[in-house]
Amino acid sequence: MAYPTVDKPYGFKPVNLLGGQVFAGSTRQIPIESGWGTAIFFGDVVLMSASGCVVGGGTTVNTTTTVQVAGVFMGCSYINSSNQRIYAQYYPASTTGTPDGVNSIQAYVADDPDLVMKCAIVSATTTVAQATRANLVGGNAQLINNVGSTITGDSQQAILNAAGTTSTYTFKVVDVVPDTSPAAGSFVEVLVTWTQGVHIYRAAAGI
Repeated sequence: MAYPTVDKPYGFKPVNLLGGQVFAGSTRQIPIESGWGTAIFFGDVVLMSASGCVVGGGTTVNTTTTVQVAGVFMGCSYINSSNQRIYAQYYPASTTGTPDGVNSIQAYVADDPDLVMKCAIVSATTTVAQATRANLVGGNAQLINNVGSTITGDSQQAILNAAGTTSTYTFKVVDVVPDTSPAAGSFVEVLVTWTQGVHIYRAAAGI
């Protein structure tokens, strides 16, 4: 019996870097676009906007042509209505602030373009599904862009339970996760990295 049981998606969790390099937990502080109207949750994919800030969360990240990925959202800080700086698991929608001012909204982003992440496999939305190694490893996988939880602050993004050759999909599947395999040859979690040119640091064009 697999342990622990994966009963829902949880976003993308940095594990290490390509080539077995260690991920030391390093993040970059990048402002969130002021007034961005969609909540961003811990483990969500975030994008770099033309304003030099990050945006993302929920259905705002394109599932097939995401070519300006900045990384994975690991929390944020912002100024609340009492003029206090709050450190939070997720960004509340429509929070305002000056990107380069004292009231800035700062995202903590795991922005290494060689990042390897663990994530759940789902059938469509938040329903965890099973897939085989042959259906996944080496293929490109589509982001399933679920909205996270305002109770826990955690993402519910995942990948679809099949991978293929579509070059515009966000993720390349690196490996399966055997620890949570519910049955021999079936898996509910995988390790992924970014497909070629998806990350803003590796994209040929600027924004």
